[in-house]
Amino acid sequence: MYRKRILLSITLLILMSCACQLIDIPIDTEQKTGETITEPIDVPFLNSAQPHAIVTLTFGAGTLQILPNPGNALISGTATYNVEDFKPEITIVDNAVTVKQGSITLDTVPTVNDKIKNEWILALAQHPMDLTVKAGAYKGNYELGGLAITDLHVADGASTVDLSFSMPNQISMNTFRYETGASDISLKNLSNANFQTMIFQAGAGNYNLDFSGILQQSASIFIETGLSRIIIIVPKGIPAEARFEGALTQINTNGDWQQAGEIYTQAGEGPKLTFIIETSAGTVTLRNP
Repeated sequence: MYRKRILLSITLLILMSCACQLIDIPIDTEQKTGETITEPIDVPFLNSAQPHAIVTLTFGAGTLQILPNPGNALISGTATYNVEDFKPEITIVDNAVTVKQGSITLDTVPTVNDKIKNEWILALAQHPMDLTVKAGAYKGNYELGGLAITDLHVADGASTVDLSFSMPNQISMNTFRYETGASDISLKNLSNANFQTMIFQAGAGNYNLDFSGILQQSASIFIETGLSRIIIIVPKGIPAEARFEGALTQINTNGDWQQAGEIYTQAGEGPKLTFIIETSAGTVTLRNP
């Protein structure tokens, strides 16, 4: 009897071990995918008494590209997809516009492969707007230079994103908030964003924050991350100060950055960048371009 109990216990352990292994269930792409469709997205300027638009873009997995639009529409572009449920939906209420990716419901946990296509290319007008981007695990390429963004909020999952302001934002931005999971994020020419406050919250990952551009006003930047590698680039001549919270951070400096006790500074003239940085672990590099 005792021997049978031992054999039964061993058998149960083997079955539990097999059950805990990752089971790869391939998606039946013949049922889910169809003809590739490229659908135009066109949102005209709103007939609203409000001075600015509230734009929300909701995107799942795939590729999202955002560009400036010198044309006669608030939002223009295309959505290319081969899953019917990915068809974008546009909602307009007063001065609020939402462009939302349709959803797909699956009965299993699939492995999404290259047969599924979902790509948006959107151009935004140079019209005052609050812009919010909500995305999942995706690839993003944003060029926001020359727009007139009053508030910017990006919230995404595990992603790879390049975001740049190649030209100054046309108006003062109140807050630029970026929230992400375990990602690779590159934010370039951030001084051109012309924000008063920036909040960057992230999980584990690699993050490059480049504050090149024309700094028109002093700004406060709050950074909070998990285990990560952060590179902060500030051009020479821009006054900057960085304070750190979190005992496990390795801090590297080069160029004009100097350490005075627990404060890191760079001398310069004009508007100033003030950083408050909190990381649970990892490295932070302060440097010039």
